Amino acid sequence: MSDAVGTGSPSGFGSRFSPRGIAATVLLLVLGWWLFIADTAADNDVVEGFRVLLTGIGELPSLLFDFDAYRSWWDWMTQAEGWSPIFDRVVQHIQLVATSMAFAVAISIVLGVIVHRVSSLRGPVLGVASIMLTIPSLALFAVFISVPSIGVGDRGPIIALAMYSILPILRNTVIGLEDVDRAVIESAKGMGLNASQRLLRVELPLAWPIILTGIRVATLLNIGIAAIAPLVGGTGLGRYINDGLQRFPDVTSVERMWTGVVFTIVLALVADIAFNLLRRVTTSKGLRS
Repeated sequence: MSDAVGTGSPSGFGSRFSPRGIAATVLLLVLGWWLFIADTAADNDVVEGFRVLLTGIGELPSLLFDFDAYRSWWDWMTQAEGWSPIFDRVVQHIQLVATSMAFAVAISIVLGVIVHRVSSLRGPVLGVASIMLTIPSLALFAVFISVPSIGVGDRGPIIALAMYSILPILRNTVIGLEDVDRAVIESAKGMGLNASQRLLRVELPLAWPIILTGIRVATLLNIGIAAIAPLVGGTGLGRYINDGLQRFPDVTSVERMWTGVVFTIVLALVADIAFNLLRRVTTSKGLRS
C-alpha cells in the first residue's frame, strides 16, 4: 500500500503534509488572496488587501455567535421553506452523487483490473485520469451544455462527477490488487482456481478495504462538487446556494445559502459515517487496519 488513496502513506491522497504539499498550499492561499481580496476589494493595494482580510477574520466570531441570524435561518427553514422541499433537495443531491459514483466505480474497477494485468498501461491510464481531475469543475460542467444529447440538466453533472471520481478509485484498485500477497494467489492456483475465479474470490476481496477507501474519498469529493450543478441546470442542494447568491443581499438570501452549505456538510458527514460502517461490515477483522 505504497501510495493508496487515504491510507496515510507519504505519497498518497490524504497523507500527512509534505514540505512540497505545504509549499503548494501556501502558494494557493496567496494566489487566492491576490485574486479575491487584493485584486478586487483593495484595487491591487497589497497593504489594504491584508487589512481587508484581517478585518474579515476579526468579524468571524461576531458572525458565528449571532443567534438572531440562527433564529432567522431556523424560522425560514421551518416556516417559509418547510422541511419537505429541503428533503427533496437532499434526495436530489444523493441521487446525483450516487448515480455518478455507480458509473465511476464500475469503470474504475474494470480499468484497475486491466491496468494491474497489463502494467504498461498504468502510466497512460492514470495520467489521463489525473488530467480529468485537474479540469476546473464549473468549466467541465459547462462544456457538456453544448453537447446536444446532454444539454442543460443533470446529465452533464453526472458525467463530470463520474470523471472526477475515476482517479481515486482507479488508483486504489491498482494498489490494492498489487498488495495482495503472491503466496495467497499461488495457493489459489494450487487449488485449481482459474484467473477469473482468483480475481473474484481472492484478489478483489483482499483488495476491497483499499478500494473502498478510494470510493469513500471520491464520494466525499463529489458531494461538495455537486453543489455547483444548479449553475448548469442541475438539481440538488446547490439550488439553495445559487438562489441565495442571486438574491444577495435581499431578504432570505443568506438563509438560502446557509441551508445549501450546512446540509451539504451534513450529507458528507453522514456519508463518511456510512462508509466507516460499510467497511466494518464488508471487511474481515484480519484486514481491518
